[in-house]
Amino acid sequence: MPTPNTVTEQLTRAGRAIEHDSFAVIDREVGPHDYAPHQWPIVRRMIHANADFDFNGLTAFHPRAVTAGIHAILSGRSRVVADVEMICVGLSAPRLAHFGMQAHQFIADADVIAQAKADDTTRAVQAMRKAHRLGLLDDAIVGIGNAPTALIELVRLIHEEGARPALVVGMPVGFVSAAESKALMAQVDDVPWIVIRGRKGGSTLVVAAIHALLSLAEATPEHAPGVPAR
Repeated sequence: MPTPNTVTEQLTRAGRAIEHDSFAVIDREVGPHDYAPHQWPIVRRMIHANADFDFNGLTAFHPRAVTAGIHAILSGRSRVVADVEMICVGLSAPRLAHFGMQAHQFIADADVIAQAKADDTTRAVQAMRKAHRLGLLDDAIVGIGNAPTALIELVRLIHEEGARPALVVGMPVGFVSAAESKALMAQVDDVPWIVIRGRKGGSTLVVAAIHALLSLAEATPEHAPGVPAR
């Protein structure tokens, strides 16, 4: 379908055609869904990333999630904080840069590893604590696709230490605490979130969701095509 986007589109005509045709196939085959028009592009891109229609239904949104994500992107003051490097590598650096954003992760930092060993916690827990100490969680889009303990710790930081991300994209995958961590996030009222209920998830889906938000931000009237956000 026609799109006004340029920055968040594939760079070649052939690439754009394949992506748009894929979205059209998903729209035809997905069946009924209850997502609002501003939510569906995010779910559709997640289905596209994994060829898994289960995300129609498993994906849940805080009522302010999409609006909060777009506002953060257009603010020119936000950033992405991820639980693992895979998310940072997967995100398009030019697309982030267009909106004045950078991606951060601390999972392999020496001080994070040392503190995790000292406290007998996970690196993911300590990485979230480090991001909070550095003041990076507030107004950020936090993407968690690998470590349930990162999401559990983030919820604690929100409740106990006043962390205020702009949006949490909480999609850790796994068999231990993954479903529970997302259910915990979904109980938070004062910080918007997008989660995948149950065990499914992964960094690829976080990347897909954030890319969809970037695309939605570029298409908003507040963002003039071809003009970097401020």
